[in-house]
Amino acid sequence: MFDTLTEKFQNILKKIKGEGSLNEKNIQEVMREVKIALLEADVNFKVVKDLVENVKSKAIGKEVINNLLPGQVFIKIVHDEIVSLLGNAQSKIVISPKPPTIIMLVGLQGVGKTTAAGKLALRLRKDGHNPLLVAADIYRPSAIEQLNVLGKQINIPVFSLPDNNVIKICTGALDYAFSYNRDILIIDTAGRLHIDNEMMIELKNLKEALHPHEILLVADAMTGQEAVRIAESFKSELGLDGVILTFSG
Repeated sequence: MFDTLTEKFQNILKKIKGEGSLNEKNIQEVMREVKIALLEADVNFKVVKDLVENVKSKAIGKEVINNLLPGQVFIKIVHDEIVSLLGNAQSKIVISPKPPTIIMLVGLQGVGKTTAAGKLALRLRKDGHNPLLVAADIYRPSAIEQLNVLGKQINIPVFSLPDNNVIKICTGALDYAFSYNRDILIIDTAGRLHIDNEMMIELKNLKEALHPHEILLVADAMTGQEAVRIAESFKSELGLDGVILTFSG
C-alpha cells in the first residue's frame, strides 16, 4: 500500500514540474489527484480534506524560490503539512518519579499487542530501565505462554498467575516490581475481535485499580480509517496517552 501510494505521489508531482509558477489551475489539478490517492489508501476523509485545503491555500500563487522548481516548492509544502498533521514534536512515555511506571497496552485482538509489549520493553531497557512484562490476557488461548516465550527470548521477566482475576494478577505484578526493583510494568491486556461492553468494563476496572501512568492503544496500521473509530471508542471510555501502530506486512 505504501509503495503504491509513493508511486502515485511521484507520478502526480511529475505533472507539476516545468511550470514557471504555482497557480490555481495546476494546483487544483494536482490536489484533486492527491485527494484521490489518499482516499484510495483509506485515509480518513476529514484528514484528507483538511490536508488538501491547507496545501492549496499555501501553494497557490507562490513563485519559484531560490531557483527551486515549482515541483520542489510544492513537495516542501506537502511535506510541511503532513509533518504538522502528524505532530512536529517528539512525544515520549511519561516516566513516574516514583517507580514503578505502569503502562497499559490496550486494543483489539490480533493487532500485535503481545509483540508490541516485548518491543517496548526492549526499547525501555536500552534507555536504562528494568521493565517487567505482565501477562494479563487470560482469554486468548496461549497468550500467557506467548508472552513467556517472548520474555525468555529477550531476557526480560514476565509475571503471570494461574488466576482468572486480572486485577489480582496486575496487583501481584506490582508487588513483584517493588520487591525486585522493576521500575516499569508493561501490561499486556486482553482484546476482543471487536469492541464490546464487557471488555471496556474490565479495562476500566483495571485502570481504577492500578492508576496507570500511560494507556497506549495498539492498532494495526493496515486497518485504515476504521482505526479512527476504534481509537475514538477507547479514548472516550478509557482515555488514551498514545498509539502504537503495528505492521505485519
